[in-house]
Amino acid sequence: MEPTAGPVLYRQLQLWDPSLESGQEEEEEEETSELVVPDPRRPQDSSRDEAGGLPGAWARLVAALLLLAVGFSLAVRRLHASSGSAAPPPSGHSHHPGVYHHGGVISPAATCSHLGRELLVAGGNVVDAGVGAALCLAVVHPHATGLGATFWGLFHNSTSGSSTALTPGPARTLAPGLGLPSALPALRLLHAHFGRLPWSRLLVGPATLAQDGFLVDTALAGALAARSTEGLCPLLCHADGTPLGPGARATNPKLAAVLRGAALAPTPDLAGDALLSLLARDLGLRGPSPGPGPTLEPALQLPMPQGILSTTPSPSAGPELLARVEAALRSGGPSPDPCLLVPRAPVTPGSGVLATIDSSGSVLLLTSSLNSSFGSGHLSPSTGVLLSDLVAESASGGWACPLVLHGGSDDTEADVLGLVASGNPVVARVTTRALLSRLAGPQAQAQQQQQGPTQSPSICGQGTLLQVAAHAEHAHVSSVPRGCCTFQGF
Repeated sequence: MEPTAGPVLYRQLQLWDPSLESGQEEEEEEETSELVVPDPRRPQDSSRDEAGGLPGAWARLVAALLLLAVGFSLAVRRLHASSGSAAPPPSGHSHHPGVYHHGGVISPAATCSHLGRELLVAGGNVVDAGVGAALCLAVVHPHATGLGATFWGLFHNSTSGSSTALTPGPARTLAPGLGLPSALPALRLLHAHFGRLPWSRLLVGPATLAQDGFLVDTALAGALAARSTEGLCPLLCHADGTPLGPGARATNPKLAAVLRGAALAPTPDLAGDALLSLLARDLGLRGPSPGPGPTLEPALQLPMPQGILSTTPSPSAGPELLARVEAALRSGGPSPDPCLLVPRAPVTPGSGVLATIDSSGSVLLLTSSLNSSFGSGHLSPSTGVLLSDLVAESASGGWACPLVLHGGSDDTEADVLGLVASGNPVVARVTTRALLSRLAGPQAQAQQQQQGPTQSPSICGQGTLLQVAAHAEHAHVSSVPRGCCTFQGF
């Protein structure tokens, strides 16, 4: 059942500008000097001059010298500031990487993290930034996500204190072995209820990347090298059929046209209709029959001493996650586990994750999957979309368990904490470990940061865990292992 709440508005925060602050200090000094030092041009009481003569002249001379000294001091300060070598004002302060005054975005692609940040700076909220970054990843990381992928999400609204889950609906088959795409209607639905910027604004960047081209990064190049290019040419191949390598430029003009068309869709249902019509024509089908689609519903929750734990409902892995946390708390409380990397499964599904957060504590966690690297490998010639092989028989949502911990007065480490992992169906266990380590205190977290990323892959496996938090009016973003994802903020 969809919530009926309107768009969420977050408070507009101003960027801190050191030049403005120093200018304010200069104005204050000028005002002070005006009160302390008399202006020689103002009419002065001449009674002392007439009575003593010389003392009045000395007073005027001293005042003029003081005024000259103050003016010289201000001039030196302005010159020093304009040279670019001035130190930050006393009230300014710096932060460690991944800590921001207003908001942050973290995703596997630098281009998409930057695009999400631009949407935040443009006045968007965490939903705008997250949906825009997800659409960007659909262009630049077709091995892990895309318009053919299945999306799950968890949004915590700091204004209302409520958490909402985005669910894709039952996995449906477009054709034998090909999953029915639901990404566009799912992301459009999420934005329609909670976004602030116009829907079309979110698609400008992704459509431009698809049309003008993007650089293949190491993640995409590695996925291409690990499989044959059958079905992926000419989109991701050189003229001789070899896969594109790191730094090569790829374009997808058909996908750009689909994104531009989706920008005009007035409703979530219509956002995916044009895509489905093109796909049906490619496959020689009459079109899929109507059926259950993406929904927004209240998050599954577990009250804890540290706050309220929220995650996605069944058929995702969310219920398994809550059961694991409950069992750990009954057994005597959290215990640290420094090895938090996602273990390698026999077949690692192609999946993508991203997270956005603002300093007030609003969080959006998104996870998506094609079920395997490059999904079915079927590239639609009319749309530039790679179709998923996630069909009704697949373990739908076994990799989806985004988590938000919020609303606890005893949580001294973070007012709001968000965790989301990619990789395979064991992510519920990994996310549980990460949460328990956070609850175990700063010492356990320091041990995790020190040991986790350096563990042998044969012990800890490979994967990605994103962590975001709002604490002390700052947004914090990080990943395990460190450096696997790019964060941007302001």
